[in-house]
Amino acid sequence: MEDELIAQINLYSKKSKAEGLNDSEKQVQQELRKEYLRRIRQSLKSELDKIDIV
Repeated sequence: MEDELIAQINLYSKKSKAEGLNDSEKQVQQELRKEYLRRIRQSLKSELDKIDIV
């Protein structure tokens, strides 16, 4: 699932550089990026929650 998300983000990024994106594609790109960041933050929070300070 993570690989698919990254692949979609990369696809929109390449298309943006090559020919530009229309408004709906820009919106999808932003949503994909937000979802990716949400997952990264969730993963980081999960890892930090596992740490015990002694």
